[in-house]
Amino acid sequence: MIIGFIGLGTMGAGMANNLQQRGKYKLVVNDIARQNAQRFLDAGADWAATPKEVAERADVIFTSLPGPMEVEGVIFGEDGLIHGARAGTAYFDLSTNSQDLMRRAHDALAEKGVQVFDAPVSGGPTGAASGKLAIWVGGDKATYDKLKPVLDSFGDQAAYIGPIGTATVAKLVHNLSGYAIQTVVAEAFSMGVKAGMDPLHLWKAIRQGALGRRRMFDRIGDQYLVDSYDPPAFSLKLACKDVTLALNLGRKHGVPMRLSHLVLEEMQEAMNRGWGHRDSRVPMLMQNERAGVKIAVDKAAVKAVLDADKT
Repeated sequence: MIIGFIGLGTMGAGMANNLQQRGKYKLVVNDIARQNAQRFLDAGADWAATPKEVAERADVIFTSLPGPMEVEGVIFGEDGLIHGARAGTAYFDLSTNSQDLMRRAHDALAEKGVQVFDAPVSGGPTGAASGKLAIWVGGDKATYDKLKPVLDSFGDQAAYIGPIGTATVAKLVHNLSGYAIQTVVAEAFSMGVKAGMDPLHLWKAIRQGALGRRRMFDRIGDQYLVDSYDPPAFSLKLACKDVTLALNLGRKHGVPMRLSHLVLEEMQEAMNRGWGHRDSRVPMLMQNERAGVKIAVDKAAVKAVLDADKT
């Protein structure tokens, strides 16, 4: 089986590496920056100059790209996948994407005999590298079942969600919920610090409550609690794109989303400060500024709290 992989950035590189090393598949790779492909070429992959060439050569194709604009270009562009598509091929888009675009790609490529899947992933760059990755898949169930071993070679939680487009909805709901929660956490936490609590002691306390026992507060230890947003685990620019896609989906279906629009306003304000390249939690910093508090706990102290749970 020949696997085509397009998009070898922060997420794509980890997934492609696991496909190549764990799955031991023959890879045909393409990226807008050829230097991103060099490590895979050195390990035995073949280079394809265009997405069309990938489609001409691969049995299964994956794309991992920033968003709908890039995915549309790779599929429908002058040298896009659709121009090299062969009957019997399966195509999985691993990006966080637009439901409308994935449905359009599904219908267009079906005319070529290609099965299309929206297959967004969750786990971040660390999960992409380690293989601890959720892969939500929408599309033809029989083809998914046949190709699940391929997905299992780079993700430990591949799951069939439903028809084409349903996996995209699951991913957008997941991401929007996360960014809404982080906005509220920043507001509540800054209030607690302003009221006199030491940030580390406050964090330890709320981790013991009903929500904290589910470990929903642990993630703020990565960036927010230690005041470190560079380099990003996931950039604000991409997070803002995800929330915008979710709100567009809500608008399409006539769903009021007042709180979610406030989340987007926070993110856009941070984007306007030139923070798009920083971590997606950086809007939380603005709430600290408004509250007039400084939160910067020593990383070793945070690690000690987390390590205590393991003993």
